[in-house]
Amino acid sequence: MSGIINNPLSGFLRSPDRDEVMQFIKRLRPYTTEHPLIRVGPNFDGGYLLPDDLVDVKSCYSPGVGGSSNFELGLAQRGIHSFMADASVNGPAASHPLFSFEKKFLGTEDFGDYTTLASWIKRHTPTDHNLILQMDIEGSEYPVIDSTPEEVFSRFRIMNIEFHHFHLLWDRKSLDNLNIFFDKLLQNFTIVHLHPNNYEVGFVKDGITIPPVLEITFLRNDRIKQKSPAQVFPHALDVDNAPHLTTFTLPSEWYKD
Repeated sequence: MSGIINNPLSGFLRSPDRDEVMQFIKRLRPYTTEHPLIRVGPNFDGGYLLPDDLVDVKSCYSPGVGGSSNFELGLAQRGIHSFMADASVNGPAASHPLFSFEKKFLGTEDFGDYTTLASWIKRHTPTDHNLILQMDIEGSEYPVIDSTPEEVFSRFRIMNIEFHHFHLLWDRKSLDNLNIFFDKLLQNFTIVHLHPNNYEVGFVKDGITIPPVLEITFLRNDRIKQKSPAQVFPHALDVDNAPHLTTFTLPSEWYKD
């Protein structure tokens, strides 16, 4: 059964107050672990910070190819094979022996131009439990997360997901759904990095600055022996997605008590 709340009366429900929004933000507090962060990919959009825990990682799943494959090239330099999928393009932006491509969108069912995450993994790495997920699918991450079983996500050691629409935190239905999505992900993962995408302009409400788009890096809990709240942002390896636009540093309320 879908976890997404679909209440036809949601427009009549009380809007979330500041405390409820802050409670959600506190759930996303990033932690520092024994695995320092490294940058994989370029020093602009398409580069991401991952924990330096790539030993024995052989495969990455990367839906949403777009016009850049620099992140996957960075993984290939470390001997990691990238499986890519995107029905809007005809292939990766670069060629490499460690690239595989399917002209499909990641979706909630296997039909036509769509594949599910579960079936995609089953076709290529059915027994591997040390995968990477790098997912930037422009808002479609939410139905994918909702429809994907927890045991499928547990196959990933590291995940970097770009989340959209955080500007809707003051909408009751949206906030309730976001809590459901993160209930699923935080069962087995710890957030180790947050990075606002500066292609979107933030806004302030009730003294809280909201990045509409956040890149969030997760590390599976069984890979962590010690952790403490991350205190310094931006990270030394953080770079604006769009250097020609105004820098958007992670607001302090997203990582400080």
